[in-house]
Amino acid sequence: MSSRLPAFSGLTAFYAAVRNGTLTGAARSLNVSQPAISRRIAQLEADLGCALFDRSHKPVQLTDSGRELATALRSGFDLIETATDRIRRAAKGRVVTVSGPSGFVAFWLIPRLGQLQEACPGTIIRIISMEHGEPGRIGDVTVRFGAQDPSAQQEIKILGEEVFPAASPLYLSRIQTPLTPDEFSNKALLTMEGSRRYWYDWPSWFDAIGRPMPPAAQFIDFNAYAMVINAALAGQGICLCWSGLLDTFLDSGALVRLTHLSAASDRGYFMSLRDGGAARPEAIAVLNWIAQSGATPAPTAAGRLGEQH
Repeated sequence: MSSRLPAFSGLTAFYAAVRNGTLTGAARSLNVSQPAISRRIAQLEADLGCALFDRSHKPVQLTDSGRELATALRSGFDLIETATDRIRRAAKGRVVTVSGPSGFVAFWLIPRLGQLQEACPGTIIRIISMEHGEPGRIGDVTVRFGAQDPSAQQEIKILGEEVFPAASPLYLSRIQTPLTPDEFSNKALLTMEGSRRYWYDWPSWFDAIGRPMPPAAQFIDFNAYAMVINAALAGQGICLCWSGLLDTFLDSGALVRLTHLSAASDRGYFMSLRDGGAARPEAIAVLNWIAQSGATPAPTAAGRLGEQH
């Protein structure tokens, strides 16, 4: 039995009130009167059978039910805004949206954007960065990290998963000692919360290379890989580095690989077209370029300068 959704007018009135902070602001944003906003929210509350605002406080505050609904609507409206924006822009020109994990976008795709634009002249590239576990914002070209899906015959593997530790020269100069995995005790290990289910974290990395987890390791935990790398570059500790993902930092010396040992798995970065075989030619061109560039190092600053002469 399907669930009956509340009236859309009530949902939009409630969400406008949450976003604007006042009924007056909500009315202005929807171009209706304030009493109309109040009436729609009251009808929504009656439909749901609970109060969404605690009106005993000034200013009014969301109830637990109101916060839950606001979170769901925020996610849903974000997806709708993304889709409608993509449709509008695609109608005006050759727009291709590429969506992918934040680490891949920040450290693999962005350093290669100039090359991609040169290879696909006249195409507007739109990028959506996602954290693991976020509601999927599917692009024309979508990149994901994980195990290969046997049912997804049109997926293309861009990068595999080979992982090794790295640190900045700043951090290495501060501890004043060369490091091997056996010397990681009492060192700051940068990691991501809850990562073990999806990719290597420090305990699973040490287990994969057959070494015991070092005692007294000092973990610093983040919720995004970009934050892990920013902390590593700032000299705050040792990070786990995915081969092919951080080449620009390794080639420039901003990060230093600490050991020849690495852990590998069958996981990796996989890419597919949202519309499959019916995808637009410009989306296919972007996918083909990314696929062909998967094993190609990103250009360094020195390389770009050298090409100018």
